This record gives sequence, structure tokens and C-alpha cells, in this order.
Amino acid sequence: MQKIRASITAIGACLPDYILDNTELEKMVDTNNEWILSRTGISERRILKGEGMGTSEMGAGAVRMLLEKRGITAEDIDLIICATTTPDHQFPATANIIADKVGIKNAFGFDINAACSGFLFSLTTASQFIETGKYKKVIVVGGDKMSSIVDYTDRTTCVLFGDAAAAVLLEPDTEGFGIQDSILKSDGAGRTFLRQKAGGSAYPASMETVMNREHYVYQEGQTVFKFAVKGMADVSAEIMERNNLTGDDVAWLVPHQANKRIIDATRDRMGVSNDKVMMNIQRYGNTTNATIPLCLFEWEKQLKKGDNIILAAFGGGFTWGATYIKWAYDTK
Repeated sequence: MQKIRASITAIGACLPDYILDNTELEKMVDTNNEWILSRTGISERRILKGEGMGTSEMGAGAVRMLLEKRGITAEDIDLIICATTTPDHQFPATANIIADKVGIKNAFGFDINAACSGFLFSLTTASQFIETGKYKKVIVVGGDKMSSIVDYTDRTTCVLFGDAAAAVLLEPDTEGFGIQDSILKSDGAGRTFLRQKAGGSAYPASMETVMNREHYVYQEGQTVFKFAVKGMADVSAEIMERNNLTGDDVAWLVPHQANKRIIDATRDRMGVSNDKVMMNIQRYGNTTNATIPLCLFEWEKQLKKGDNIILAAFGGGFTWGATYIKWAYDTK
């Protein structure tokens, strides 16, 4: 009997219309285009505007596109997982809100929060439901409205983040394509360096936490940078070694879009040439859980059946990981 693997068979994405570029940020905080570009590689980012618009709004848009591209209906879906750091609410799960908005009625859903590594953690989790043979169609959404927790008076963080969502459909494959391997790691000792200080059960919202601006992203940039460079590079090299891959064997590196220097360090460690690296950070910034599926969406037409693809991420908490995929289809 052939081993069942979970393969990506369709991708959808949703980007807000509003573009916040570096020129506009120069008017908001003490920064400039040259400073931002030299340290991050970001020129602009998308921002979701509108009363009551949360992550689910973009997630639903990505899922609708995915369903249309695959030629299936919402009723065909068995499970939906949403990787997000900015859920619409503490509860219910944003996955369930997305399901309701697109008419998914025959599935269950839940959220996974592993900061910027959440999409990889969710992809690996979702693959287990496919590999057991129990479910046939599972959607993984990676989405975040980071503008909802960004302090636009803090020049060290507000230049980094943008809003977006993207989704992939996983289906069974018995030809050897799909998700081949994953290495996922976490270290809770890193939680003090990149986090949202207040709003959870340890530090519930209060007048004091609001006045102290503790509901925004907090980051100790240099510390996070050092851990991210080592974490992403190490785990990407490890998954290549474990699967006997060289830089020449890898068709594409799909790195989390946090910082161009982190991406370059990971690429160098893997021995992958620059033309094999998917990078759109300059146009979207760090969209957290959406970065990796958004790259796959934008490069989909260049992907070929059988391509060896390495996905790599690092996130707050700390969390990090790499996933090895053998691409399952040619785009028509």
C-alpha cells in the first residue's frame, strides 16, 4: 500500500487595498526610507481598514479564492485550521468565523498560535489528518491583522508589519508528492524578547495596561535577530541534511518574511542561490502567519511538479521550524 502524504493542491490569498509606504511612515514617526530599507528591506505594507474588519475578513477572502480555483464547494471541506496571532476574538476561533463566512458547514475548525511559525505548525498538524486517511480536504489559513497590535509611535516595530491572509488546500497523495518532513521547535525562554505584554490571563486588560501601551507588539530587536538568524538557518540546514538534499537539489526556499538579513543568512547556510529564494518582504512587510503561503501564492505559476521546496520560519515565543515539500502539481 502506498504511503499517503498531504499535498498542497490549491492556494488563495487576500490582500487589503490600502498601501502604507515608507514615505507615509516618515510623517508618522522619526524614521526615513533609507533607514527602513537598509535594516529590513521593506518599502511598503498593506493595512486592513474598516470598522469591525478582523483577520477573518482576509482569511475568508483567501478561502473563497482557493475553493474557486480548485473547483470545489465549501461543503467539501472536512477541517479548517487558522494560524494567527491576531484572532478576531479570544474566542470563538477565527477558523470557525472564516468557515461561517464562506459557508463551510461540514467541518470542524480551530486556531493555532505559534507567532510567525504558526503556519508551519498548522501545516504539519493538518497533514496528520490527511495521512491517517480520515480526511480528504483540509484548509490551512495563515492570516494576521498586525496593524491591530502595532504601536505607530514606536519606530522600531511599526515599520515591520503588514496585514494579509493566504490559504492552502491539503489533499491525499500516493505518488510521493506533498509534505515529506518537518522539524518544529520552540523555547519558551524567548517569550520576554518578543511578545504582547498584556491582554491575556496573566495580565488582563486594565486602565493601567492600556495607558502603558502594553497591548502592542513588544520586541527586543537585536536579541530576536540573533536568535532568528541561528534558528532559521540551523533548522533549514538540518532538514536538508536529514533528507540528503544539497543546495542544488532545492528548487525554492520559502522563508518567513521578517527581515532580509535573516533571509540572506538562511540562504547562505543552505547553499541556495539567490534566484531560488522567494521574497516579497519589500512589498508586504512581515505579515506574520501569512508570509509563507503568500509567497507560494505569488510564485505558484513558477512551481513545477516534483520541485523540492523548503519552508522556514521563526517566531516569538520563541518558535521556529522547517518543512520539506515535494510540489504536487504544475500550474495550468
